Amino acid sequence: MDPADQWVFDPDTGDYRLRLPSSGAQATSAPPSPSVSAPSGSSSPRAGGSRATGTRAAGSRSAGSRASGSRASGSRAADRGTATPRGEVPRQRRRRAAESPSAGGGAAGGDGPKAGRQTGRRKPKPKKDRKKKALLWTGGVTAFLVVGTSAAAYIAYEHFDGNLSTVDVGNAGNGGFGEGGPINILLIGTDKRTGKGNEGYGDSGSGGHADTTFLFHVSEDRTNATVLSIPRDLITDIPDCPTKQADGSTEIIPGTPSTRFNNSLGQEGRDPGCTMRTVKELTGLDVHHFMMADFNAVKTLTTAIDGVDVCLEKPVKDPKSKLDLPAGVSTVMGEDALAFVRTRNSFGNSSDLDRIKVQQQFLSSMIRKLKSNDTLTDPGKLWDLADAVTKALTVDTGIGTIKKLTQLGQEISGINTKNISFVTLPVNDNPAERVKATVVLDEAKARPLFSMLQNDVSLTEVEKKEKAAKDKAKKEQEALLKGERAAASDVRVEVLNGGEIAGAAQATLSWLQNSQGVPKSSNGGNAPSRIAETTLEFAPNQADQARKLADIMGLPASALKQGTEDAEPLEPMTLTLGADFKGAGIPIAAPTKPPEDLGNVEADKQICAK
Repeated sequence: MDPADQWVFDPDTGDYRLRLPSSGAQATSAPPSPSVSAPSGSSSPRAGGSRATGTRAAGSRSAGSRASGSRASGSRAADRGTATPRGEVPRQRRRRAAESPSAGGGAAGGDGPKAGRQTGRRKPKPKKDRKKKALLWTGGVTAFLVVGTSAAAYIAYEHFDGNLSTVDVGNAGNGGFGEGGPINILLIGTDKRTGKGNEGYGDSGSGGHADTTFLFHVSEDRTNATVLSIPRDLITDIPDCPTKQADGSTEIIPGTPSTRFNNSLGQEGRDPGCTMRTVKELTGLDVHHFMMADFNAVKTLTTAIDGVDVCLEKPVKDPKSKLDLPAGVSTVMGEDALAFVRTRNSFGNSSDLDRIKVQQQFLSSMIRKLKSNDTLTDPGKLWDLADAVTKALTVDTGIGTIKKLTQLGQEISGINTKNISFVTLPVNDNPAERVKATVVLDEAKARPLFSMLQNDVSLTEVEKKEKAAKDKAKKEQEALLKGERAAASDVRVEVLNGGEIAGAAQATLSWLQNSQGVPKSSNGGNAPSRIAETTLEFAPNQADQARKLADIMGLPASALKQGTEDAEPLEPMTLTLGADFKGAGIPIAAPTKPPEDLGNVEADKQICAK
């Protein structure tokens, strides 16, 4: 028997205790000495809710009491029968007699007012809110993100650690949780045909592609999260990828320009670290960790939680995926759940983009189910879920133990489902194709979205409390952007490079003069020192020029630094590019709201698939 099965849940204390021999065996043995505490995490044994009989005849002493030398309420009366402690008055004797087992109102009798009472027993701990204990991660073809509890790790670290598979991705990612900043985790569902019953799915003979990919961004303050779906048919550049080999050596797999995103995994020997590097190059975000699972994940996880509710606007009967569901709400698990997230011919225009919407709805429903049902408080279901999760997961070595996964879960467990937003990477049909099979990045919508994630701006309406002094300063600074704008041809500015990009001042100058109609601009070379944030210094009588340049450059109000004295007529303003400068034409400030028509899916809402 697995040693972990010896631990059982005690509803009186809210903790786990060691399972002891059967109550029949306990009833014939002497009870433990009242002065000896139960082991940590366990409770004192009881037979039928009362103390096992063990009182000896008058003048005798139990072997257990003689060995331990313990006393009950400062005397040995309980162990010596009628023996009376020295100095005890009659009232005390009557009270002790009433409480003794032989009086019929004590621990053994079970009928008196003090039945079951154990002198010296620890008081039960107050029940804890077990739904808030922690968070464990899981995954699937839809990616995973599942809520669990740290109790699973408490029960048997070694058992669950043995279930996990890990991959060393080198410097492709690490850190994130425990460091105070945002956390970016790549959730990968692969179409590799592993696991019983999956022979007919996926890409035969392949090492598996990045079939379904979600970038899970958790905000720095841990109040909200954005889940970015990346289409598998996106045409992008896959960079060179160092991969760890079985013998411990590292092989550099050459990158591939202009290829499908899903080729970043499993092809040419690429590991999940290659997918992480591809996402970083695509979005500009550091990817700290990955979690990956195959087809079995959806089947085992949905079964472990008794299914996931899905909603359809019309009946679906798909011969390819074998999905057969009526209109309205249905509960799917196992093969039906896998069919639901795999089907491409049942919704929308049968494209992968419409399938992504269905997967987002499915994952949102799974999160709601786990947050609301009794899975987190039922030890049996909890064990099944944790077992299914850990068997389904492959993770990077940075989070490759139950302890680390639990720490990660504890850090992000407080996010409310209403503050989890799903969004699909904005794309357009590939203009180079006559028969549309792939997509390309929609730069106009994607770049502002990337900027929001890079600057940790939430897609959800999360109320943030700020001090009155900061609010006042912010409003005063924003007032600088209000007022008249000069014509672009009247803006005089000298551009200095105080950032990380070589040649940034000249590149910006060329862009201003040739694309934005700012001919009165000049290159001031390198700034005296490097700065973190771009600044625009101007005089009060140059405010209209500053506002126009702020519009052109996408400068935040905080970048504007107004002096106290007016400038000479031909004196230019000074624009110093900082480390936040990403390139000519890329706004410095993060947008305050996302582009329109992103098709957001909020995790707390039930949406029916169309």
